[in-house]
Amino acid sequence: MGAPAPLPVIRDFAAEATDPGHYAELGPGWSIASADVIGSTGLATTGRDRDVNFVAGAAVAVLSEVLRTLGMEDPCVQFGGDGAIAAVPPGGRADVEAALSALVHWSTVEMGVPMLAGVVGVDELNASGLDVRVALQDVGNGNSFGLFLGSGVAVAERWIKEQPARQVTPRPGPLPGLETLSCRWHPVPASRGTILCVIVDPVARGTAGVATLMGLQAEIEAVVPTMDAAPLGRGERLAPRWPPSLRSLRAEARTVPKGRRVWKLLSALGKSLALVTLDTLGSRLGTFDPSVYRRVLAERSDYRKAAGGTRFVLDVTEAEATAIEALLERRVAEGAIRYGMARADATTITCLVGDLAADRHVHFVDGAGIGLWRASVMLKERFGKVG
Repeated sequence: MGAPAPLPVIRDFAAEATDPGHYAELGPGWSIASADVIGSTGLATTGRDRDVNFVAGAAVAVLSEVLRTLGMEDPCVQFGGDGAIAAVPPGGRADVEAALSALVHWSTVEMGVPMLAGVVGVDELNASGLDVRVALQDVGNGNSFGLFLGSGVAVAERWIKEQPARQVTPRPGPLPGLETLSCRWHPVPASRGTILCVIVDPVARGTAGVATLMGLQAEIEAVVPTMDAAPLGRGERLAPRWPPSLRSLRAEARTVPKGRRVWKLLSALGKSLALVTLDTLGSRLGTFDPSVYRRVLAERSDYRKAAGGTRFVLDVTEAEATAIEALLERRVAEGAIRYGMARADATTITCLVGDLAADRHVHFVDGAGIGLWRASVMLKERFGKVG
């Protein structure tokens, strides 16, 4: 079977991310893969929120690399704070399930972070009247994030969580792509007031639900242009610090076999020190310019996304946060949406750096204390399960 056709590309999130005309509807043979941390509450309360983010980033790294081996040059994969989702092309399900089995084993045994994962066929979702649309958010030089519209994604995730027969069995195995993961940046404090993590899902399915999201996106943009509320700004809020936290270094060391972990640790320390030194001196090393890297890093952060509905991690003023909440409450009263919201005092960053010299890197953000997960908890407690 040949490589799947390229997916549609979105470049202007505010104008295009809720427009179904910029997405492809997944057809026969496609699947949705999902991986989620178990027991996020306990992990967060014991100060292990960054480990949760790291494992979610690991899911993105591994799924992305496996999908590339299946012919998807630009995989459709998304970071969710405490998990990840991906679109799997026809013929790729067995390979993805094998990778997820190894990922769950690694997360549980090496990281001490329990996880479950599985795959649901789009055919099965379609048979239940559920749709899945996908696109790629281009963030520069071929780097992209996966975007998902339609009610099928949330239901696929729920089926996997609630039905053990759909879950992969953990077993050791190769984890391609895992070594590209790191989390050396310290949390970035809110600059404008608060970090607002928002999850919005439409009540209606199909075109009516998408129309709700389109209208809501325009209303939020009227309160605050989301590009102006990027939690990392234009990179000026990023201040390299040395050394990285011990927890971050330990996590990064566990992305390689035990015999290579000391070298991985020393390499991480050396790279971190070099970045801090160059940034402090205002110098560059060859073609690497720290000020340019900080700017590009901010541009390639996934603070705006779609996963069935809309998800944001925004740095807003208290007045803007209040206005957004009031807007969402009005839409709830109309029976149009379900939402969850959480505030944080800082933004956390998990990095996926492939070939830095080739400018291949993307970065996943969340509100401190797993803000996106806390927003999802609020949504479920208030509105119940989806599907």
